[in-house]
Amino acid sequence: MRTREKSLWETMLRRLAAWFGAGAAETEAGTAAVPAVVRVDAKERERLRRELARPSPPAASLDADAARIVERIRTETRERNRDNVTRTNAYREYYIRHPEVHWAFLAHMVSRNGGWNMTDLQGELLPRLLASATRKRLFDMLEDANSFIFGDAFPQLLLYEESLKRSRPLFALLPAFGVSRFMRPVWDRFWEKRDSALLTTALIVNEQHYIEGRIVQNPSVQAHVLSSLPFQAQAALQLNQVYFPYGGKDEEGRQRLAGLILENFGSLAERIEVGKTLYAMLFGVPAIAGGAETFAAKTPHTGSRADYWPELFAPLRDGPPGGAYAPRLDGAKLRPGAARLYSPRLDAAWKTRPLREPERYDWLRDAGEACAYMTDGRATPPFEMGAEACYGLSKIELAVLAKAALR
Repeated sequence: MRTREKSLWETMLRRLAAWFGAGAAETEAGTAAVPAVVRVDAKERERLRRELARPSPPAASLDADAARIVERIRTETRERNRDNVTRTNAYREYYIRHPEVHWAFLAHMVSRNGGWNMTDLQGELLPRLLASATRKRLFDMLEDANSFIFGDAFPQLLLYEESLKRSRPLFALLPAFGVSRFMRPVWDRFWEKRDSALLTTALIVNEQHYIEGRIVQNPSVQAHVLSSLPFQAQAALQLNQVYFPYGGKDEEGRQRLAGLILENFGSLAERIEVGKTLYAMLFGVPAIAGGAETFAAKTPHTGSRADYWPELFAPLRDGPPGGAYAPRLDGAKLRPGAARLYSPRLDAAWKTRPLREPERYDWLRDAGEACAYMTDGRATPPFEMGAEACYGLSKIELAVLAKAALR
């Protein structure tokens, strides 16, 4: 990063810290007064650790029928892995067919957030803060993480579905898709007990380990994305919030949002804990669970933040692009006469790009370390994020104004 650009960023962040102090005030959750907990049986965790400590069974040789199953699943996965919208829709369609697989709906809601983050990079505000090359690198990282997780997890889901059709488990075929041996005993146990919490927690642990080496620890990503000042500024600008739209309108007349903030994307442990917390929130708080499902059913995913807040965001520009930016936000609302913030649909923001093939290897090295993550998911109120979302948006707008003033 050039010295002048770095200096502008550092000055801007110091001013933001002075202007906003410690953070936004807490708001009433309106959903629950006690923590939501999704429990993982400690005996099942120990059983999994023991099974993983044994030598792995040899990979099943593929007869003609098994080869057809594998190829059909690979083909469907490739077709649904085209972009964030197709992936997000595939997760929900699967959950409708198999609601016992909680992870599919959790993945659907988190994937919506992935799409919103991708389009933010081409929206109203971030292009005024980040250079085009920086935004492209951030998009590539988000797209890789989104597509790699789908490419690993969706074949597992389809193999379970095929097992149901044939009334017999087919999980011996998991290695044909490059799935870690961590998941074989989990799916076998799910076939026996239908323990949704155990399966969901294992998939969270698996997928975050899957992208840890392939993306997060990738030297190029470390050097050009995670270590860059714009990425490190995410915590200050609160660009890493995860929202679950749910229920009706809040006291400001906005779509309610539940969620939390991921402080450190580079931390494997934090990403896993955030995943478990989101799971507890989505399936442990009835108002959020029912409200999120209603929102997902009635709101097609486009990647635009207008999906949930059309009062503040517009998928098409309300005015001409470019030019000096004038303040538009007044707390949780637009200033009188101000145009909505541009938040494009995914297909307008980014061209569909060829999928990058992930490196093939099994992430599992230490069964004890992996199973130590197989613990309860817990979400502590308040869950409401509407005010926090507006606070974060106002900080980004002020960052835009601060950068313009420093020129």
